[in-house]
Amino acid sequence: MRSPIPDYLTEALLSVEFDHSGQTADYIPELATADPDCLAVAMCTHDGRLYSQGDCDVQFSIQSISKPFVYALALADRGFDEVLDKVSVEPSGDAFNEISFEPGTGRPLNPMINAGAITAHTLTGPRGATPSEQTSRIIDGLSAFAGRRLEIDAAVYQSEITTAYRNRALANMLRANDIIDGEPLEAVVGYTRQCSLLVTVEDLALMAATLANRGVNPVTGAPVVPAPVVRQVLSVMATCGMYDGAGDWMTRVGIPAKSGVAGGLIGALPGQAGIATFSPRLDQHGNSVRGLDLFRRFTSEMGMHLMEVPPAGPSVVRGRRVLGTGEHAVQIVSLQGSIRFASAERVLRDLEDVPLTQKTVAISLVRVISVGDVARRMLLEAIRRLTLDGHDVYLIDPDRVLPDPDPGDGGRVRVVATREDITARLKRSAT
Repeated sequence: MRSPIPDYLTEALLSVEFDHSGQTADYIPELATADPDCLAVAMCTHDGRLYSQGDCDVQFSIQSISKPFVYALALADRGFDEVLDKVSVEPSGDAFNEISFEPGTGRPLNPMINAGAITAHTLTGPRGATPSEQTSRIIDGLSAFAGRRLEIDAAVYQSEITTAYRNRALANMLRANDIIDGEPLEAVVGYTRQCSLLVTVEDLALMAATLANRGVNPVTGAPVVPAPVVRQVLSVMATCGMYDGAGDWMTRVGIPAKSGVAGGLIGALPGQAGIATFSPRLDQHGNSVRGLDLFRRFTSEMGMHLMEVPPAGPSVVRGRRVLGTGEHAVQIVSLQGSIRFASAERVLRDLEDVPLTQKTVAISLVRVISVGDVARRMLLEAIRRLTLDGHDVYLIDPDRVLPDPDPGDGGRVRVVATREDITARLKRSAT
């Protein structure tokens, strides 16, 4: 069967194709010459399946879409405390190039506006890295997100650096407030090079999918940044990624996103997919007009809004049963689905309200897809307490969805692949 997704994407492009409102970013000479009729869309699932339609081979400069990825690199390289000491995470409500600094500290209000992005650029790489080393780190890092080597568009860089007067002013103020070290002009040069990296809409979809996949590139399988970094980045994208249009975006579209003045737009939906569009005509906020329309369509028709809570699925406790009799009896508690805090709490409540009756008990994870970190700790604590209550506890986990099953002080659990393994162990111990 041929997938209907490419046909759906083609239909979506046709629905916005004749919207000619907005204009290219004419304040950057090289971007002003872009073909305003270019139009493309790409989706990459969290496991690496890529779908795309339109002008997918057209390369354009990444511009401000680089900001969340460089922020991620800075957090990974320097740690949360050092980065947050220099860049806040509060929505500014201002345009991308606004002079927005926190009263008293001089910190940029967030890493998605230019002042914060310039600061994040200077926080990449190890302490003491030269501007050249920081630029190399960023090119390598963004290439890892994209799954291929990215290159700088020299013409775009030259066009931007010769007109970067406002960014130079921002960098001078950052240096005056001791937010950045080194020469302000070097920071602007490095930041402009970062924004001049060439990408396609497929590159951007894969980069967004890497964020949706907890920082692991779903095509190459390479970990790019740690999962806690991704959580921080997506949170800031959700509140600050669309500048002074962020509130409207979050309520109407509800996907952590970032735009660029070359016409790119990305969204990362955790655990599901990365989405990217490309259309150079911009609205008054500097966001792609047709890109916005496409994202609104996707979230409306495909239920992608982050706050759209799916209906409750089947109970996490699939059932209980006792197999065997006498000393060979095993009481099995079967779980199912993806277990997070709420479903793990339901398991604990079930074990408390209806105590287990057999000495030998088994918790079956055969039908469990995944176990979150907090849920893991909750289940292991349940196993520990069952042990302390006098039970012999087994974990049926053929796919090892519960990593490092150590229940801690006083707890004991044996991991097996099937319930027959438990029966065999009991028979051996009885002889």
